[in-house]
Formats: sequence, C-alpha cells, structure tokens
Amino acid sequence: MLNHVLLHQTVIGLEAKQQMEMAGEYPDVVIGCVGGGSNFSGLAFPFLQDKLTGAREKLQALAVEPAACPTLTRGRYAFDFGDAAGMAPIVKMYTLGHTFVPAAIHAGGLRYHGDAPILSALYEQKLIDAVAYTQVPVFEAAVLFARTEMILPAPESAHAIKAAIDLANEAKESGEEKVILFNLSGHGNFDLAAYDAYHNGSLENFELAQEPIDEAMAALPAV
Repeated sequence: MLNHVLLHQTVIGLEAKQQMEMAGEYPDVVIGCVGGGSNFSGLAFPFLQDKLTGAREKLQALAVEPAACPTLTRGRYAFDFGDAAGMAPIVKMYTLGHTFVPAAIHAGGLRYHGDAPILSALYEQKLIDAVAYTQVPVFEAAVLFARTEMILPAPESAHAIKAAIDLANEAKESGEEKVILFNLSGHGNFDLAAYDAYHNGSLENFELAQEPIDEAMAALPAV
C-alpha cells in the first residue's frame, strides 16, 4: 500500500471535518478499518493534522483490523516487500511478512500482509491506536447496525462499527460524553453469503496462531 493511495483519499476526512463543523461538533475518536491503510487514513489524517499541531491533542484515532490478519497489533515494524512475489519496492512498515497467507475470512479487503509506511510510522510513534476483532462479533455488530440504521454494511466496514459500538457502550457505562466518528466505507449487498453464514451459525472465528507469523517473518528481506 503506497502512501499516495492514502493521501488522495483524505478528501473523505476533509469533507467529514466540514460536516462536523456544520453540526457544531468535533470527534473525540475517529475510527476506520485497516487492511493496507487507505480507508482509515483517508478519514483520520485530516483530523490527525489537528492532533500533531496541538489543536486537538486528546484526539484518539483507532485503526481496526481482523484478528486473522493483525498487521498492526501483532506484526513487526520492519523492511518488507509490498507484494507476495517480492517484486514491489521494499519499504518499512508493520508487516506479517510478505509470504504470509491469511485465512479466508469474509473481510477480504483487510487481508493485506502489511500497512502503508505513513500509517505504520504513526502507529510506531503511538499517535494512533489499533485493535483487532474476530469476525463473529464483527458480524453481530453489522447486523445490529443494519437493523437500526437500515444500511447493510460491508464486512470490512463492520470492523469500524464494532469498535464504535464498544466505545459508545463504554462511554454510556462511565457517563462520559463522547463524539465518535467512524467510516462506513462500503455496503454489503454482495456479501449476503457471509451474512447467511452468520445467521445459520456456520461463520467461524479465526484467531491467528503465532507459528505462521514466525515463519513469514523468517522470510523478511535482509536490509
């Protein structure tokens, strides 16, 4: 995932900032799902500018990834190829190793082995946070969202929804007022088989073991 892919999507965050201004609000938390990073970064980067300049030091930016491909939460900050064939440029990023093969989870867009260099640097410097979920609770959140908002979210987007619901419930329990902004990045109209698997009980959680990560890490390029 090259940096320019992230930057041209920041129009999403810029528009979101204007919409928040129209509503007279500013988010305490900005949430997006992460595969390679463009979805999350497109929304979060314009807000992170305020954090970096000191205008909004307490802003939290939360990247949400699948537990089956946890590049930020369990990956290594290292130099690696951007593709499985080892033909793409070598960049420093959070990676599970370019030879890593993730499980066939339904959030296919979140199965990339690494994260964009800019996003990885922000995480390394602890300017953003990350969390990983298994897919059954993610679909549970997606169904709740669909029933309340009448919008069927994509499995990728549902990761952000799950985090938003968790944070909202935490704020409710603590009595804290919190403005939560998340990116609903796509519809799930072509993911009905996945929703059917969730409803009939055949959807499985997948928690990545350490062994395949270690094996892929052994193949990192010598830099």
